[in-house]
Amino acid sequence: MHRSTLKFFALVFALSIPIWLIEPRDWPISASVGAPLIAAFILVYREEGGGGVRRLLRRIIDQKRIRKKIWYGPTIFLMPVIFLLTYGVMRLMGLPLPNKPTIPLLLIPLLFVLFFILAIGEEVGWTGYVTDPLQDRWNALTTGIILGLVTAIWHFVSLLQMGRTPAWIAWWALGSVSIRILTVWLYNNTGRSLFAAIVFHAMFNVSFALFPNFGSYWDPTVGGVITAIAAVIVTFLWGPRTLARYRYA
Repeated sequence: MHRSTLKFFALVFALSIPIWLIEPRDWPISASVGAPLIAAFILVYREEGGGGVRRLLRRIIDQKRIRKKIWYGPTIFLMPVIFLLTYGVMRLMGLPLPNKPTIPLLLIPLLFVLFFILAIGEEVGWTGYVTDPLQDRWNALTTGIILGLVTAIWHFVSLLQMGRTPAWIAWWALGSVSIRILTVWLYNNTGRSLFAAIVFHAMFNVSFALFPNFGSYWDPTVGGVITAIAAVIVTFLWGPRTLARYRYA
């Protein structure tokens, strides 16, 4: 099975350009999130036909690949812990935070469903289509870095439309690359489960939405550095080649 990573990346950006040109500047969620999904479907259909598209769709709920249930722990809770640490460090540093933060706990189930659906629009492409071909050529860490850089660049237009400063975007990009490394780590340790990657992506967005107030106080410098530290720890413990060989097993 031959998959072209460059064709996929080019098609994602090509599909996103019209949306970037017409989407309102105040949209909290970019409509271009579906571009990786559409690009993956187009390329898989050309390469494998309708059967390939159906196989890719079935992978969205491939939780049976997760043989070791312990991996549900980091898949679900790692991002909430990172955001909790970010909040604590921001408190210690005296950075701006509301005295009475609004945290919509009752909305968590609804938020998770919404962000799970949106994560499908990205991870079917980034993880389901292009991660394995990249790992066939590069090691797992390099794959995470390449995907992290591409996805960060892909988000730049929407972030600029939202009025983010270059410094804010740069620190956010550090976190974006780190999250992609963590995604590859989870993917490889859950039997290459696309479902795990989708849940992890959704939990990032849920955690951001729960951060005071709906993420408006989140500091990308603190958040980016903490996420990068998590990625470094994972790389040290599981090894850069596969991110799946625990050093102390």
